[in-house]
Amino acid sequence: LGDVYKRQIQGSGLKKLSYQFIFKRTTNRNKRIPYGKMQYSIGKEGGSMLDIKFIRENPDLVKENIKKKFQDEKLNLVDEVINLDVEARKVQMEADELRSKKNQVSKQIGALMAKGEKEEAEKIKEEVAAFSKRLAELEEKEPMLQEEILKRMMVIPNMIDPSVPIGKDDSCNVENERFGEPLVPDYPIPYHADIMESFGGLDLDSAGRVAGNGFYYLVGDMARLHSAVLSYARDFMIDRGFTYVIPPYMIRSKVVDGVMSFAEMDAMMYKIEGEDLYLIGTSEHSMIGRFIDQILPASSLPLTLTSYSPCFRKEKGAHGIEERGVYRIHQFEKQEMIVVCEPEEAMDWYNKLWKNTVDFFRSLDIPVRTLECCSGDLADLKVKSCDVEAWSPRQKKYFEVGSCSNLGDAQARRLKIRIKGEDGKNHLAFTLNNTCVAPPRMLIAFLENHLQKDGTVTVPKALQPYMGGKEVLVPKYNSINGKDQA
Repeated sequence: LGDVYKRQIQGSGLKKLSYQFIFKRTTNRNKRIPYGKMQYSIGKEGGSMLDIKFIRENPDLVKENIKKKFQDEKLNLVDEVINLDVEARKVQMEADELRSKKNQVSKQIGALMAKGEKEEAEKIKEEVAAFSKRLAELEEKEPMLQEEILKRMMVIPNMIDPSVPIGKDDSCNVENERFGEPLVPDYPIPYHADIMESFGGLDLDSAGRVAGNGFYYLVGDMARLHSAVLSYARDFMIDRGFTYVIPPYMIRSKVVDGVMSFAEMDAMMYKIEGEDLYLIGTSEHSMIGRFIDQILPASSLPLTLTSYSPCFRKEKGAHGIEERGVYRIHQFEKQEMIVVCEPEEAMDWYNKLWKNTVDFFRSLDIPVRTLECCSGDLADLKVKSCDVEAWSPRQKKYFEVGSCSNLGDAQARRLKIRIKGEDGKNHLAFTLNNTCVAPPRMLIAFLENHLQKDGTVTVPKALQPYMGGKEVLVPKYNSINGKDQA
């Protein structure tokens, strides 16, 4: 990980600014009200997820948070950071004292030479040379200590919200609420790829020859349906007051480092050979990166943005990439939501964001539920997260179609995204993101929930203007019984 951390260290100086906000838990896990004080992972600059001052003053809280995330192998990092920090501050203090002494003593040399006290002046020069030698040692040691501190802090996870359920992995995620009745028709629902192929709408064989597993050609009504869903999602979010943005589809390494953990980057990102560029895995990456090194006036917040982009993912180690179909793939498209806001507004926006996704799917008559991610299923930068899952009549269960996350100030600290308050002082922003819709996976839920016994697929009223007014899509043959359409 050395190169990653070196990029973070250059020019950072590990300067910090502490900040506080106030909250307490209520019976509603998604709401906060003022009560007491708690330092909540706030800092000014650097590549870590937590402020070193917070770690220094609350090592037991940080360790308890690591245990809640079932990452006990990281517990020793807390003490290592604290010990290295003590050493680094000692080195800095000694260096500052030596510089002061050196400056004071150096001034005496000229005066002594003017008096003709050359022998005494030479003794002072020797003393200055000794100071310089020791200073050089300290100045070499200081950035090395800072690098060692940052290496460890880069992998100490962000503090999770008190409302997050404790669990080791996604099997411990907790259902919050269901929206719409999950129905199972009295006829069989075919596999989604078979439904698409009945319309002549999916060509996996050609995609395999051209690009390999995890790619696809959508054709005819399936391609049009894919585009219609995205166009509707764009307008849906604009109507909810979000500003539409089309971002860059490639980002530099310093942005990658700022928006995700190393584990996420290794599993997801495609690197452009010979360039300091990566293909985005989601537009969140370039949308949040847009504000790198920026100081935002408080009056401009919250920033509520919705972005369209293709997304590219290696899906390293992910189950299902070899399966036939479009559930887990290397390339897809997405309408995203991004919010940059004041810390105290973050939880309200979190609830608004996931509700937008629920409302979008319900407007298309697709039953969904929200699933609270447990502590062990949260990526290290996340404070709180939930998945929106759509109902699959074929599998008789829900599957993920979107994810909503509150990242606290972790991305803002790494990217130095600050807010200038009304008092003129700067503090870190909070960032949130959420999926509105990400076809073609979403088309699985769409097709399964709208497939009729005769093999046709109904088009919900909200989507009809984007499908040329079509109310029903007619296949070449019935995917249920294989019979040709009359």
